[in-house]
Amino acid sequence: MATIALPRPIPAHRSSADIVNLASPISLEATIDAQQMTTCPTPIPNKHIPACPTGPALVQTPNTPPPSPGREDDDDNHHSSHNYRHYDSRRLSSLLYPPDQHPRLRSGSLSLYEIDADDVAAAIHQTAKQPLPDPNQVFPWFHGLHPSNHMQQAFFIARKKRALRKTPCCLRGLTVVKANGNLCESRLKGAISPQEFMRPGVEGEFVEMDPREGFSVRNFHIQPAKTAVTSDIVVYGEDAQVVRTVGWKVASAQVKWREKHRAQGSRIPEYNTFICVVPFADFEKRHADVVAVNSAGLLTGAVLDFFYQERTEMYAMTKASEISDNVWLGPTPEPGGEEESQFDILIECSDLGRLNPAALQSIAEKAPDGTKYRDLDFPSSGSIPAPTWSHAEADGILDTCQWIWHLAHGTLPASSETDFDDDVNMSDASPTLERDALRPRKILIHCADGYTESTMLAIAYFSYSTGRPVADAWLDLHTVMKRNFFAYPTDVALLTAIAPRLLRESPMCTDKDLSEITAMVQNEPKWFASLDGSLPSRVLDYMYLGNLGHANNPDLLRALGITQILSVGETAMWRDGELEAWGADNVLVIQGVQDNGIDPLTNEFEKCLDFIDRGRRNGTATLVHCRVGVSRSATICIAEVMRSLNMSFPRAYCFVRARRLNVIIQPHLRFAYELLKWEELLRTTRTPELERAGRELEWGEIAREIALMNRPYAR
Repeated sequence: MATIALPRPIPAHRSSADIVNLASPISLEATIDAQQMTTCPTPIPNKHIPACPTGPALVQTPNTPPPSPGREDDDDNHHSSHNYRHYDSRRLSSLLYPPDQHPRLRSGSLSLYEIDADDVAAAIHQTAKQPLPDPNQVFPWFHGLHPSNHMQQAFFIARKKRALRKTPCCLRGLTVVKANGNLCESRLKGAISPQEFMRPGVEGEFVEMDPREGFSVRNFHIQPAKTAVTSDIVVYGEDAQVVRTVGWKVASAQVKWREKHRAQGSRIPEYNTFICVVPFADFEKRHADVVAVNSAGLLTGAVLDFFYQERTEMYAMTKASEISDNVWLGPTPEPGGEEESQFDILIECSDLGRLNPAALQSIAEKAPDGTKYRDLDFPSSGSIPAPTWSHAEADGILDTCQWIWHLAHGTLPASSETDFDDDVNMSDASPTLERDALRPRKILIHCADGYTESTMLAIAYFSYSTGRPVADAWLDLHTVMKRNFFAYPTDVALLTAIAPRLLRESPMCTDKDLSEITAMVQNEPKWFASLDGSLPSRVLDYMYLGNLGHANNPDLLRALGITQILSVGETAMWRDGELEAWGADNVLVIQGVQDNGIDPLTNEFEKCLDFIDRGRRNGTATLVHCRVGVSRSATICIAEVMRSLNMSFPRAYCFVRARRLNVIIQPHLRFAYELLKWEELLRTTRTPELERAGRELEWGEIAREIALMNRPYAR
């Protein structure tokens, strides 16, 4: 198996047993106690989950956001333009139903069925090939509709004039359960722990997974339990007694669930419980493709892991590259690793960093040639706020840029005979350089994620080393040097303030007088005045993902090579004449799609992707945006990545998530489900070999992984 270098080591596989207390449900919008996060992976610095508005409030119900106007495609029996197949309980197919071919164990009215490793693996593969029900058949049930949650109920009843809590009869999944609940080792594909769907302290009963209060269309954390109650369940493990104990409890819960529905006048398919008591080595030896974590607790790579995949995509996006002679920008390398050894000097930008140009001066003037320096630091982007920054801080930034340049070029200022311990302002040093004073050093400016904390220093140095104004440096670092980065409004103010000095002291501007430099600074492009620090996120060379603010800055879009705009549910507010200058045929507006968990997007995919592809063929890029740039527009971008790169939904999700930089994408549950159906359509119509392979991950597992990844960032 190939080894992939990552900016941080992969921790032990996470157990989802503590993903959420289903007895007291929470949503991603709710506050999470810090103690609950201790089992979650360390978040990428500064990333956050923004609030996604669901639309203007209804007058009669001001506390709940409204759905968009009704459409023909909302009818449950409607066949979409993508020819999604219609499903009912008579057409369900499963290797485990009916279970007659498996040995049966009885205990009163309960039954368990014994199953071996071969049949478990075969059932997992066969389930992955089964088409999923149409979204209209399973939503809003998947959102979670507790009878006591009047806010959630009222919102969806306003849209669907019928009973909403009825469990869909079109579902027959497969839920694999690790009997002892330890998912950090010997974990099969999609396996969950009993605690995720069984009620604690009660003998044989499913949890009440639907949230009792609050409104959310992003209840990803309840999906493993929602799918478990509509699945045949396989309990596995090597301790026969533990497996059978859990199996009988699950079988009892299934009977109670079925009786509850019968008492309410509704019928659901009959689901069964299977037990598999074999050495895990049997799976590792004969069915390695369904082993996610081996018996030693290591990821096998045979099953996609979201956390690992996101880090892989981040590394691919932020891999260190040279932005100026001998100066590189990238993520923090592994301590003692091969990548780290390639550099002579590493400058880490972080919230704990400090301005210390004297350390760089000391290396340049007195350090032995060939010595490696690993522990130099610099303040994080956004940590020097305007207008509180001082002249000393401005001097420190300029001096840092100067000494990086000299170290990278193997030179010293002509005035460097003065000892570095003396109180000398290096900004007053002569620009005349002494050549061949020392060997050029290879320098890495780095931070944990490779793009956030290091942005301010990277732009400052790029401007200094190229002699380009800050606005041009900002743009060229992204378009010419192909670096993705994220800055804060305070960085814009700070870099704008020191821009004249960056140019005046730049070795590239020694032939320019003060008036020329002043003219360069004052000739600021229009787009820079409206910049809040962040550029739209480059997902593909021809497709950017952004927000309404980016769409309202057409000058910035042109500067980035973006001449098409795809507005999903929102419309940019441009001044008179701007649309005509842009070209009305270069703007596509998708109307009537709110981020409310009701409005579908699937029927708009082909129109949107054709528009994006039109831009690609014309050699231009398209901005895809909604209000915030994390749900509706992210869904379109994921669909395009799936189509163009032939990726599964989980892989495309991680691909776009990594490239959205400091904002966590969060398509709501229905959009995520529609994307899984989109994968199904792409497999069917474009890649028959993938259709035979089936889904890479099932719905419950995908939702579970998304909830785990988002949890550390929830507020």
